[in-house]
Amino acid sequence: MPRREAEALAPFATVLNRDIGQETRLFEPVVTVVEDLVPRVEVVAPGLMFVPVVGAVKFYGGEEELARRIDEAVQDHCEGALRREEPAGDRRGVAPPQIDVPHYLGVADGPFAARWAAGSAHPGEPLIVDDTISFLSGLDLGALREDMGGDEIIETFRWLGIATLGDVARLPRETLASRFGNPGLIAHRLASGEDRMVEPRSIPAELGVVMTFEDPLQSLDAVAFAGRNLSEKLLRRLRPAGVAPHTVTIAAEAADGSMRSRVWRSADPFTERAIGDRVWWQLRAWVETAGVPGGIVELSIAPDDLSGEGRQLNLLIDESTLVETERALARAQTLLGPDGVLQGRAQGGRMPAERVAWSRWGEPESPEERDARAPWPGGTPAPAPALVPPKPDLIEVEWDQGMPSRVRLGSRWEPVLTWSGPWRLSGRWWAGEGDADRYQLVTSVGGFLCVVAEGRAYLVAVYD
Repeated sequence: MPRREAEALAPFATVLNRDIGQETRLFEPVVTVVEDLVPRVEVVAPGLMFVPVVGAVKFYGGEEELARRIDEAVQDHCEGALRREEPAGDRRGVAPPQIDVPHYLGVADGPFAARWAAGSAHPGEPLIVDDTISFLSGLDLGALREDMGGDEIIETFRWLGIATLGDVARLPRETLASRFGNPGLIAHRLASGEDRMVEPRSIPAELGVVMTFEDPLQSLDAVAFAGRNLSEKLLRRLRPAGVAPHTVTIAAEAADGSMRSRVWRSADPFTERAIGDRVWWQLRAWVETAGVPGGIVELSIAPDDLSGEGRQLNLLIDESTLVETERALARAQTLLGPDGVLQGRAQGGRMPAERVAWSRWGEPESPEERDARAPWPGGTPAPAPALVPPKPDLIEVEWDQGMPSRVRLGSRWEPVLTWSGPWRLSGRWWAGEGDADRYQLVTSVGGFLCVVAEGRAYLVAVYD
């Protein structure tokens, strides 16, 4: 609850500000314990880590055995840490009490499903998911909250009667992309079990950044300053390549020659500030736990999982923005298929629908496109309509002595306030097309462009 409400209910309570650096320091030994069993542990935040288990499962003889070993190792470490914090006393002849430290393990395909498998597990009882799709389909929409960046899209889903991830997965992906954009694509992908797996690209060595120090860094202020500078340098190198990392490896060399490294992972591409925070948390944990004896003499950050996904920036401002936009469209086209992302170009024509040529995004201009600058006798007069249906729709128009008087819109008739036309539209007789007349009709609810042919009226455009 909000802090003010909590203090009103419990004025005697002590309010503690969250210290993520301190949490990282306390979580670091737990990560080390797990890393002794499975290398390349990925830390998401203090208290949450992902463990790639494909190779470890083969080594330990199965997912159950590996989960059991991790569970026992974490429990033993936490129990020992708590016992060391207990006040010393005379316990001769007294059996030490059993200390239960709640921790949750989940095994599934992909980080998103594994995280919620852990969230659904009981303390000390790892949950191993055999059918990831079925498991995800039963989760509430709230599971998407963190990946969606808030509740707005989730509340919209609920308003539409969508309650679970299974309901989201059954929706057409192209519909979600059209209505909600990139958040809709992410929601559908996660609900369908298509989580972003770790697929590191080949990374040139020069993209990683290294900083050495003649005088070893021992103070936290000096470490924080070095971490911020190194983070800025890393993103400055990645920016010309048009990529951002999802995973970074932070490594530090101590004065005695020992090396420490840790992998941090993020669902979204890391920003400069996000990398700086992770570097600070990790280095603080190492310094305060004496993990770098004698101080730090070398610090490095390496991007291990580069992403070409676009991020929301201002359009058409500079070249880097254009690159980001093109990369986002390419990503959407990969998800939706070649025909899922189209681009329109102006071309010549007499009817509004003829004046736009559609093609797949990224394909060159077709030689069949008509020159929009050429004269088009018989073209529909201005203004241009705001909406053009993909095909003409039949519409009822009532006529009075050759003049339009009423238009049927749904279940009601709307009187025609004013109109213009007709403009003759000569059909291509060699293709079997007859002649038609065009009318612009204005009613109290809007303006319409109609085509009358063979005694029937068709709606071909709507004016704003």
